[in-house]
Amino acid sequence: ESVARSRIQAWIKDGRALIDGRVCIKAATKLAPGQVLTLFPDYPDSTIIPDAGPLDVVFADDDVAVVDKTPALTVHPAPSVAGPTLVHRAAHHFPILLSQSGERPGVVHRLDKDTSGLIVLALSEAARLTLTQAFASREVRKEYLALVAGVPEESGTVNLALGRHPDIKTRMAVVERGGRAAETRYELVWTAPDRSASLVRVRIMTGRTHQIRVHMAALGHPILGDSVYADKQTAARAPRQMLHAWRLRFEHPRSGEPLEFCAPPPDDFLEVLRGLCRERACIGLTGAVGSGKSTVRAVAEDMGVPVFCADRVVAESYAKGGEGCAILEHHFGSRFRHPCGGVDKDLLREALAGSDSLRREVERLVHPLVRHALHVFKAGQGADVVLAEIPLLCEAGLAGEVDLLAVVYCPDSLRHARLLGRGWTPEQIAVIDSWQWPQARKVGMAQFVVDNSGSLDELRTRARALIRVVQGMLRSHAEQCMEELQAFFETPDAVHEMD
Repeated sequence: ESVARSRIQAWIKDGRALIDGRVCIKAATKLAPGQVLTLFPDYPDSTIIPDAGPLDVVFADDDVAVVDKTPALTVHPAPSVAGPTLVHRAAHHFPILLSQSGERPGVVHRLDKDTSGLIVLALSEAARLTLTQAFASREVRKEYLALVAGVPEESGTVNLALGRHPDIKTRMAVVERGGRAAETRYELVWTAPDRSASLVRVRIMTGRTHQIRVHMAALGHPILGDSVYADKQTAARAPRQMLHAWRLRFEHPRSGEPLEFCAPPPDDFLEVLRGLCRERACIGLTGAVGSGKSTVRAVAEDMGVPVFCADRVVAESYAKGGEGCAILEHHFGSRFRHPCGGVDKDLLREALAGSDSLRREVERLVHPLVRHALHVFKAGQGADVVLAEIPLLCEAGLAGEVDLLAVVYCPDSLRHARLLGRGWTPEQIAVIDSWQWPQARKVGMAQFVVDNSGSLDELRTRARALIRVVQGMLRSHAEQCMEELQAFFETPDAVHEMD
């Protein structure tokens, strides 16, 4: 087996070389024809104590072992490392590693502690020398998967020199002077429905410390869960940095045969990805006055669905000290002020009924308040499905603010009869109806129509069905998304090569 030149020189200097039986301590000594060289190698006892912990061995022969490293496992011993490392576990599975000197037997490249995936170990000195040269010559192809914040360009190359951070010596940074050349190529694979994160393939042409993490952060797309190079919000989105050494290709150090390996991401990576696949939907609920919207809203609330009610927002803004009250006073003075403060809603409604131009002006002032409140509501919800009841959703141009439009439909004759039974006058019904689009127009825009031409119990049943259909649709989309991504991870032959 091949041995490093430096080790042979050390053996000669230690008197472990004999020429025709005599000690020779000069490594540069030339042999004469017929002379016999005898060398007594010394393999110092390793300080590595084998550990019987689990090790996922993907491939192994007499020369190399390819391992799928789990996250939170350090590759080799170091002064700051407590507990067994990958090297300790590999020494248990491959005792031949103990014949190599030093604290890093078999190590020819590294992965960060919290980076998972493929790593190759050299099991012989000859393999170590060959693989070390292959890595140095960039003959080994390494490809990673990373979950990053936001949406990068479709593909790109980062050429930014890396060096030690000027203030924090445990970190790396992009530096203008004194850094080492580093090249990272990436390709966008998939983007989450809310565009908050993306999956990228990354190929590194150089192997600098923390290279991918620093380069992606420099692009403005740090890796999820990276507590060192990402902002706090991005770091908190995953239990560790979502970086996985996915594919590895190199030539066998002895036979020269091309070897290629692929390891799908581990469970923690998939769990974060599964959460990103979840789609969220805001159902915009609308309909004519008296159609049954409030009943559908109440059913959603009973099912635990977060609900936004535009009428409540407007009512709160019209109260004393409310933003709507201040806006109306700014434009109309005390015309609509209630003696006890706030907006006199009866007086305002009467004025609006008598003037279309005034109504349009008030709507122009108040609708932005509803739009802003809806944005705040949606941003503060973690549920997959939320519901926003907005009577003038279509008329106010808010249809683009919701993901799905649901219209509660009740035939006009039945709807009017119900309103009359609640004390409305025909004139009041006609005025409010004139402020809204005809039901047929709204129904034509809707993805869902909730029929309220039957009993109250039937309406409640249909309202529950609406929520369940949307929830099921979102689950189905998420499951399909994960199936497609897992197929991508597990079928590397179907994935084109990155340049």
